[in-house]
Amino acid sequence: MSVNWRGVIPAVTTPFNHDDSIDHGFYHEHIQWMQSAGCIGVVPSGSLGEGATLTMAEKISLYKTAVSALNGHGAVIPGIAALSTAEAVYMAKAAADAGCKGLMVLPPYVYSTDWREMKAHITAVISATDLPVMLYNNPPAYKTDFTPHHVAELASEYPTLVAIKESSADVRRIHAIRALIDNRLELLMGVDDLIVEGINVGVTGWIAGLVNSFPHESVALFDQALAVANGQGDKAKLAALYHWFLPLLRLDVVTKFVQLIKLSQEMVGMGSSRVRAPRLVLSGSELAEAHAIIAHAIATRPTL
Repeated sequence: MSVNWRGVIPAVTTPFNHDDSIDHGFYHEHIQWMQSAGCIGVVPSGSLGEGATLTMAEKISLYKTAVSALNGHGAVIPGIAALSTAEAVYMAKAAADAGCKGLMVLPPYVYSTDWREMKAHITAVISATDLPVMLYNNPPAYKTDFTPHHVAELASEYPTLVAIKESSADVRRIHAIRALIDNRLELLMGVDDLIVEGINVGVTGWIAGLVNSFPHESVALFDQALAVANGQGDKAKLAALYHWFLPLLRLDVVTKFVQLIKLSQEMVGMGSSRVRAPRLVLSGSELAEAHAIIAHAIATRPTL
């Protein structure tokens, strides 16, 4: 089974009803809306999808809804993260059974330790299915850092490891991975406000956040940045779009990124700001500041 990693892949938010249950009807609609804008797949139940607050049954139900929504026109690549290795393996197998085309594999929640133990965990999840795997490296959030040498070691041993979502916020990592293994892995950016810089150094895919509310602009930004990096695009046009988008993209790299992105969805009329505890919706000065940023972006939205 193959996955197209070269494009914009939303880390899709999880919508909740007033009673805290999942709104599968809107989830289906939201995914189709992003796909129609040019997105090539979705990542359910990741950190932006509030995966840590979801039960196993809820995660599996989201996989199935996402598969139904895309209906073969893109890959469902769920985030696989758990407290234990056994639970992560179970999730991986459940994703395969639900029709997902790939996996985004994270280190375990809470327990972050040495390379020997982290490699054992990742190995178990990679080996649980024959699905193509994208490793997710996000040391600021998960405290485990898969260094370029770790990545190269895994890539040399496991053929189904085919991509990495690099969220260390250090674009030098892209060069370091390429220096060790050339083009063995697809390299994807996982930090919204570094996408243009990432493409400039060789990134070919984007696991995106603000795409949940601005999918057409996200796809346009990605395509224009790729064209410029290949010597074919309009640098001034790219700079103008990135300048407009950056205040929004920066909402993806702070602690309350889930609340902020869901607020932006609500403000563009494509979702609700509801989150699941322990998160709370924004209030006071935080809400006012975020509202002003998003409202200004909507008012000055470029014509694509």
